[in-house]
Amino acid sequence: MKNVKVILWGLGAMGGGIGKMLAKKQGVDIVGAIDIGAKLGKSLYEVVPGIERGDREDVIVATAEEVIKPGAADIVVVCTNSFTKDVFDKLVYVMERGMNVITSAEEMAYPQAQEPELAKKLDEIAKANNVSVMGTGINPGLIMDLLVVLWTAACEEVNHVTSRRVNSLSPFGPAVMEEQGIGISVEEFEARKADGTMAGHVGFAESTMMICDALGWEWSKENFGQDMEAIVTDVDRKSPYGFAAAGSVAGVAMKGWVDINGERKIDMDHPQQIEPEQVGVHTGDYVILDAVPPVNMANSPEIEGGIGTMAMIMNCIPHCINADAGLITMLDIPVPHAIMGDFRNLIKEDKKIVK
Repeated sequence: MKNVKVILWGLGAMGGGIGKMLAKKQGVDIVGAIDIGAKLGKSLYEVVPGIERGDREDVIVATAEEVIKPGAADIVVVCTNSFTKDVFDKLVYVMERGMNVITSAEEMAYPQAQEPELAKKLDEIAKANNVSVMGTGINPGLIMDLLVVLWTAACEEVNHVTSRRVNSLSPFGPAVMEEQGIGISVEEFEARKADGTMAGHVGFAESTMMICDALGWEWSKENFGQDMEAIVTDVDRKSPYGFAAAGSVAGVAMKGWVDINGERKIDMDHPQQIEPEQVGVHTGDYVILDAVPPVNMANSPEIEGGIGTMAMIMNCIPHCINADAGLITMLDIPVPHAIMGDFRNLIKEDKKIVK
């Protein structure tokens, strides 16, 4: 039985990190790598520092047109964008060439929430090509949604959900630094917030709709809301991919909520910033359920966002390959878990593209 074959599209902090993880696993081969600019024509093992080549064949970074070909791989990992509309064409390009695709795009964790028409098209294209498409990560994808859903399994009744994640943005790459406004002035933050170009955390709509769909609560854009405030630093802070001088924005404090029939059902609380420990902020993940029985889960420090996102995508690769054709979410697959054995043992043989 041949190894599971994976193509990486995007070799930044996330895509490159997933490549490093996959290179340590049994029964999986990276057979293609896609990026742009100066990385083109170079070896994957040169472009991604620390990735172990061992006795593997070299992989040269190339364009999508050169790499994405029918039968080239079992799955393509796309780590390039955060929004469904921005990653849509890439996902379609992969699926139309008969390969499964999994992405780190935050909105793709539950694209039905903000892009229902695009979600419908993705589902139709996936089914037409007999492949699966999904998005996941640490958040959305696990901490503030799937973990909440799992805890409710022990409850007879659920009255209210509080999901809180206090985390560090330091492991994330330049795209996330830009989305969170790291290093900009408070005035620019407020201007971007006012005109809708300040992204902040991407995922509250997706996470809350996932929770509501799982529990049977009716989610809509009308009963969902969110807001944000700048986290201003009083000291210089520097992360691998971002810098915030004293007096500038070091992060975003996000809040989200869902009201159903005039009653608050979900509260989301998510302050995130670079180097929080530098100013005495302790990170953590929390699930608080006003339920029967009540749940009060606390985990501190947080599950590290960078490693967690990479691991979630890597560990969901077999589930994406095995899934029925179509657009799938974390609610549609078996419980994700670490893969300490051979990847090939987790793949249904009739789901393998490369025989």
